[in-house]
Amino acid sequence: MMIKKTTDSILNILSSTGLLSDEQLSEVQSKEGLFRARLLNSMSKNSPAGMKRESDISIIDIIESMDLKANGNGTQITEELMMKHIARHFEIPFLKIDPLKLDSDVVTKIISRPYAIRHQLVPINVSGNTLTIATSNPFQREGLDRIRQSKGYDIKLVVSLRSDIMKIITEFYGFQFSITAAQDELSLQNDLGNLEQYVKLKSIQELAANDEHIINAVEYLLHYAYSQRASDIHVEPKREHCLVRFRIDGVLHNIHKMPKAVFPAIASRIKTLSRMDIAEKRRPQDGRIKTVQDGKEIELRVSTLPVAFGEKIVMRIFDPGILMQGIDDLGFTTRELDSFRSMISQPYGLILVTGPTGSGKTTTLYSALKTLSTADVNLTTIEDPVEMVYEAFNQITIQPQIGITFASCLRTILRQDPDIIMVGEIRDIETAENAIQAALTGHLVLSTLHTNDAASTVTRLLDLGVQPFLINSILTGVVAQRLVRKVCKHCSQLYDLSEEECGLLGISPEEAGKGEVVIGAGCPQCRGTGYMGRTGIFEVIEVSDKIKKAVESQATPDKIKSIAIHEGLTTLRESAVDKLLKGITTVEEIVRVTGIL
Repeated sequence: MMIKKTTDSILNILSSTGLLSDEQLSEVQSKEGLFRARLLNSMSKNSPAGMKRESDISIIDIIESMDLKANGNGTQITEELMMKHIARHFEIPFLKIDPLKLDSDVVTKIISRPYAIRHQLVPINVSGNTLTIATSNPFQREGLDRIRQSKGYDIKLVVSLRSDIMKIITEFYGFQFSITAAQDELSLQNDLGNLEQYVKLKSIQELAANDEHIINAVEYLLHYAYSQRASDIHVEPKREHCLVRFRIDGVLHNIHKMPKAVFPAIASRIKTLSRMDIAEKRRPQDGRIKTVQDGKEIELRVSTLPVAFGEKIVMRIFDPGILMQGIDDLGFTTRELDSFRSMISQPYGLILVTGPTGSGKTTTLYSALKTLSTADVNLTTIEDPVEMVYEAFNQITIQPQIGITFASCLRTILRQDPDIIMVGEIRDIETAENAIQAALTGHLVLSTLHTNDAASTVTRLLDLGVQPFLINSILTGVVAQRLVRKVCKHCSQLYDLSEEECGLLGISPEEAGKGEVVIGAGCPQCRGTGYMGRTGIFEVIEVSDKIKKAVESQATPDKIKSIAIHEGLTTLRESAVDKLLKGITTVEEIVRVTGIL
């Protein structure tokens, strides 16, 4: 009876506000049973537990599944659009919840999980004595009144999407329950990882890595990271707690604070999944985890490092759809793309991709290898570790502890009849010499080097001890790159550059006026940042005769860069400004990534 009353109220609101026409209202009423049955059947196959009952399907779900257009303007009727109309009817603010801005203690410790599910509400903020609660069911105030009476808060109500509320309940309560339960079991144990402790008792028992609560906590963490588009998960032990952070579009966000007592068990579970030695806590380790999310395989590269208060764990998430892009989608300009295609189409030589950690070098290399990988070539990679397993490549992970290094692998695979070789990184003179030898004997070699720009790469090779004549013999080209955040398409708006900004970027106001400069105002899709996704900026140098003469005379990087600019090189700053004028990125991003000239 209550469900029927709520359904009628929602339909009346959507009809009275003009979102549904009379014809659409009649269609919804006549086909409600049919679409409810379809949704129930679909959810019973695909949805998590707790979302399989008929009462879990609201009239909002049914209308959204009917693929209707809004009365008069042809806009798709979505859950968000309907909830905004309902919020307006009740004169309650609508809020698209950003999970990254929530405090897990506020969400989980004020009301119980069953209460939150039953009343479709979740606490999202406490300011003084005012508690902000998000609800998807403003028709029922009984649950709010009980919270007000029992907790003593003044209640501020906002309307949010039911799908968002239920997802937050699942992820936050599930993670918090697992952590709390594990903490209870570990409450009498001491911290073995803190360097500030002087005595370590050998009799202390650690939590088994297959404990149910720890398994759940780690899985909640991974699912949450996937849903938030995180590229890295940082698990950092501190003196009093353990901090979990996600890197999203290149920026770190604090996500959870876990009790310190739970950290050893969390670390053991992650190390078990990534096939590390859980007993070894004094040395850095590397591993990998392969999972499936939404039907596609995702790989995580896991690294542990002993720090002052335990083992810091970083999990880098590799999405094949991002790592294996077409080279047309990386962000090259037309000239840069033509140069890069020319370089990788050579039958032999050395191509170097440079940039700091997290600048997209691996994506550029893998995308190039995917382009080059055909049935008539033997392609072998040497990596530390293998970033992502790809069947078309012959991939080797170096293992220095048993003598398998970049240099030794290079010597060996030359007897494996390779056509193309990718070396994860040139770190020393031995690896450099073996890579050069491979290129001199008719192989195409791709590798990475850590330098600030393309021109500095030659100097770096000279510093390693490579002779100038060898560099000139085999170096085909160099790509230097960075990643800049892209303006969110959902909230972008035109922006006029000031004279100061034009001067900072080295462009004239007239040139700026011809472009389409935008900034992101901030919206729920981009979590108020104004950015969504990243793209590359590049310097691409093809080694010409003039550059070879400069290398032979051991010219400075500035001299080599000057020659390359004269031959048409687009610098990293110029590449970034080009993307600014095309409405892709912002002045702030250019300054953040390339610095102030």
